[in-house]
Amino acid sequence: MVSEFFSRVLAAAGRAVRLAFVAIAWPFMAAHGWYRQRHLMVKLPILAVLVVLGAFYGYFIWQTQVWTGFDPNFVDRYKLAERQAAGQERPVPAAGSVPQATGTAAGASPATTAAAVVPRQCQPSAIVEVAADLTDQNVNQNAWISSMLLYRLGFFGIDWDHTLFLDNKASFQRGVNQAVRRTSAELVDTLGRVRGTSGINGDLQDARGNLQFDEFSWYFGLDPFGFKTPTPAYYRAAIKSLHKFNTDLAACAATFDGRADNLVQFVDRIASDLGSTAAILRERSENYNGGWFDTRADDRFWFAYGQLYGYYAVLSAAQADFSQVVRERNLTSLVNDTLAQFRAALRIQPAIISNGREDGWIMPTHLATMGFYILRVRSNLVEIRAVLDR
Repeated sequence: MVSEFFSRVLAAAGRAVRLAFVAIAWPFMAAHGWYRQRHLMVKLPILAVLVVLGAFYGYFIWQTQVWTGFDPNFVDRYKLAERQAAGQERPVPAAGSVPQATGTAAGASPATTAAAVVPRQCQPSAIVEVAADLTDQNVNQNAWISSMLLYRLGFFGIDWDHTLFLDNKASFQRGVNQAVRRTSAELVDTLGRVRGTSGINGDLQDARGNLQFDEFSWYFGLDPFGFKTPTPAYYRAAIKSLHKFNTDLAACAATFDGRADNLVQFVDRIASDLGSTAAILRERSENYNGGWFDTRADDRFWFAYGQLYGYYAVLSAAQADFSQVVRERNLTSLVNDTLAQFRAALRIQPAIISNGREDGWIMPTHLATMGFYILRVRSNLVEIRAVLDR
């Protein structure tokens, strides 16, 4: 009886698979039969269109699957521990290391000669450098997926974010961009000016405006109708503006206000941003338990991952830019622990994202796991803020 029952189940499953295959293959077989009976003048244009579509989709699939420059430990190359606080003036080189200027007045001291020859030099901002490099990774080292034509067209009219595939990289890039956007706003409002009373730095303002641009723009759009500048062009302009600010800062011609209250506000904004993402993950995890078949779980996960990836780099840079504040408030251990929590979260890289029940035993719940790590990071940020507020 039992063996007969399982035999029937397997036979029914086999029939279902065969019917599904026939349903999928029939349109292609019918099209092939129609194509084979056409004249060569009809076949050639159709073949050309199919070749072009195949090339476009091949390029699109390649760009979505190959993540160039992705490295959770990429901040190590900046050697942040060797940096001074951002905006701090660097010492003038010793007189013996500076070439003597011709025609130096008699009796001029070596220090005076050095000051005359060597211009002032200040420490550029690691936060600005990291923000520029994160954006460069998004739009120069990789294609910006969200504004590619085939991504905008969707999968047979279905938004790619509502599918199980080819949307992970786009969500990751948008998560990174969210971190850079927040950072650019804080650079304009507080960090790049003195106590909020000085004028706003024009380069930082330009960078913030360009980074806030719509993430989905292609060369042509319907709302509004007409030709447009694509999203990557704006983000590339933002990279140039960020580099220009750092160049001016290195020449002591710009300001980086590395006060403790500015760090408090910066940390608070990041904690709030991560708290919002944790709420999104919680809502999806609690109300949708599709396991491996939840079509929105992957983009929620990879957006959160990209956000953590970006903020890990930004906060690592902030530790260098605010090194004097960190030392004075004895925050080194707490900041290092926070960064360790970031690294622990970034080690979670499942091949397939699952949104199962939290008490389930077959399908894991990656969203709840990521939400847990985000809340741990946020808890550390709140503690840093409390110490700075004392």
